[in-house]
Amino acid sequence: MADIYWGQSAPAGKVRITHPNRNALLGEISDRLAKRQGFTLATLNLDHCVKLRQNPDFKAAYLHHSHVVADGNPIVWLSRLAGRPVDLVPGSELITPLANIAAKHGVPVALFGSTPDTLSATATALEAAHPGLEIVAQIAPPFGFDPTNKEADELIAKLGASGAGLCFLALGAPKQEILAVRGAEALPACGFVSIGAGLDFIAGTQQRAPRIVRRLALEWLWRLAGNPARLARRYGACFAILPQLAWTARKDRAPQQDNA
Repeated sequence: MADIYWGQSAPAGKVRITHPNRNALLGEISDRLAKRQGFTLATLNLDHCVKLRQNPDFKAAYLHHSHVVADGNPIVWLSRLAGRPVDLVPGSELITPLANIAAKHGVPVALFGSTPDTLSATATALEAAHPGLEIVAQIAPPFGFDPTNKEADELIAKLGASGAGLCFLALGAPKQEILAVRGAEALPACGFVSIGAGLDFIAGTQQRAPRIVRRLALEWLWRLAGNPARLARRYGACFAILPQLAWTARKDRAPQQDNA
């Protein structure tokens, strides 16, 4: 049974994209931050689709996310095939607008993941770029961090003590999505955003693909060329599930779309 539903309203037990474009997403999050209401935001890509099949805990966490957007051109294309167009909304590109919204509403921000040096450099850059923004916590878990154990509970408590109302999670999937749900349960007034390598891009510890490469939908190839040993198997698994995802998207297509 497919884990993704490409239509408007997903049956129980299936993940779907909740917000079709950046403006709709940012508008709702701005409202939540202003009211100090928490949320959990995940950015769906092909690697996540693979992991949803393999990891029940990851799928359970995804199903509890309040916000899911399309992070990856294949997800955008599959959504179009299903007759439900969505915009590309990469997690790394949400940091700047969300930091701006947090500064506007006076919401303290936390950075969680990566390394101490990266967090420090990112905090400095964000506070300089967004006057009034306050980074109140920089939490870099140790190597091998488990988002489900007692140490995670202690770090979530530390996050809560900081007073942060928005937390950027840079742990990679599935850790960041699992921790987001646990964090939201403990801190219902805090918003959790999973952004992968986004903090590293800001700090300059990782280089993102040039804009022209991203416009050509070849960012995956840029990443593969930079780290083939780590990414070849991952991308192979992603390409392998594309035919079934395409079939599922076509199956989920609304009947009126075929008659349009």
